Amino acid sequence: MIYGYLRASTSEQDTNRARAYIDTFADKQKVRVDKYFVENASGRDFDRPVLNQMIDIAKDGDTILVEQLDRLTRLSSDDWERLKNKLVQSGVSIVALDIPTSYQLLKKSDSVTDELTSIIFKKINELLFDVLAVIASKDYEDRRRRQAEGIEKAKKDGKYKGKQQTQETIDKCTLANEYISKNGLSQVNACQLAGVSISTWRRFHKSN
Repeated sequence: MIYGYLRASTSEQDTNRARAYIDTFADKQKVRVDKYFVENASGRDFDRPVLNQMIDIAKDGDTILVEQLDRLTRLSSDDWERLKNKLVQSGVSIVALDIPTSYQLLKKSDSVTDELTSIIFKKINELLFDVLAVIASKDYEDRRRRQAEGIEKAKKDGKYKGKQQTQETIDKCTLANEYISKNGLSQVNACQLAGVSISTWRRFHKSN
């Protein structure tokens, strides 16, 4: 069985976008997603009911597809170890669309050689996941720090108007800003990639 895990904000558009992206990927890989699990929660939360339900249902040899690894985790290193151990014990494979080496885990092993290759790729992906999980966690912490610094500055300048947007929206708008400043993307493309509407980003940009 192949399951898709979508961690999203309350915006249905974000869920549909990620689902369409995974469906397109699955078609190219000639596989089918049997069931999607959608959760509105922070990647920083260890206790996610929908994620836990999916892991409990999944059996040894099943696969979980995620758009990006940070959809699965922005956990602290200790919590990531706990989640990873739970996934390993269940026997499921994680395929993240932003980690091409994980695609190999979608292929069935038809021989001893294929099985050995699969084991090697699985170990490689475990190492990559560990590294990227740390990066995702640090990225989350950095964004929160920058947000706190921005609020503090706004308070000193008398411009702070209080919390008007959810943390999820703030994170996405901040990510869109990074795509624009660091990667040179247009505002529209950056917002699409970050999963936030251009109007929401403009309100965020204007108030910050």
